[in-house]
Amino acid sequence: MTNRRILCISDLHAPYQHQDAIKFLAKLKEEYNPDTIINIGDEIDNHAMSFHPSDASLYSAGDELKKAREVIWQLEELFPKMTVLESNHGSLAYRKAKVGGIPKEMIRPYKEILDVKHWNWVPHIEITLPNKQPCFFIHGLSANTRTLMTSKMMSSVQGHYHEKFEVVFQGNGERLNFGMTIGCLIDDGSMAFHYNKVFAKRPIIGCGLIVDSQPILQPMVLKSNGRWNGRVL
Repeated sequence: MTNRRILCISDLHAPYQHQDAIKFLAKLKEEYNPDTIINIGDEIDNHAMSFHPSDASLYSAGDELKKAREVIWQLEELFPKMTVLESNHGSLAYRKAKVGGIPKEMIRPYKEILDVKHWNWVPHIEITLPNKQPCFFIHGLSANTRTLMTSKMMSSVQGHYHEKFEVVFQGNGERLNFGMTIGCLIDDGSMAFHYNKVFAKRPIIGCGLIVDSQPILQPMVLKSNGRWNGRVL
């Protein structure tokens, strides 16, 4: 693994993902041929298990998991090997178990819950880029991308903040660091995200890449009907 072409996927929230999310990721695979895949987390939504009130018109917890698995299996077919970061939605089963006094050892691992073979879940990850500089990945640490970067004192990537889609830079005398927050891949029209309708800022649909140590934001450009236009920038 050279980490020359890193694809960063975040906040799919299956089964409430954008309907063109998998096609978009397939196009990115075709265009960039990534050698490292890092899923920043919230790969599934777990809406029915939320600590907040869930919409009764949506799937039950069991049906939601079945539908989410179907999406995850499509993603696994695209990217058989992937590092997935633990996240607030992805870890809801464990969080619910903790509140209920059930030890984590009695809950099935993520890999078994989603029935995938070669994905690996970690709380966060630090890798070395081709320019020999470190880069830190976490689901979400700060709504301020620059704060994320400066707090880790290295280049850093996060998701979680659906409306954030940006790259910032800062030099420290030894190297040029970047901070990148990479938006999401949700279906903003789904009732699962009704809570965000009161906010003026809207989710930005897209992904991040790091190609030859340089950060790239890749938005999913949408047509007036909300569907992807089929192209990458």
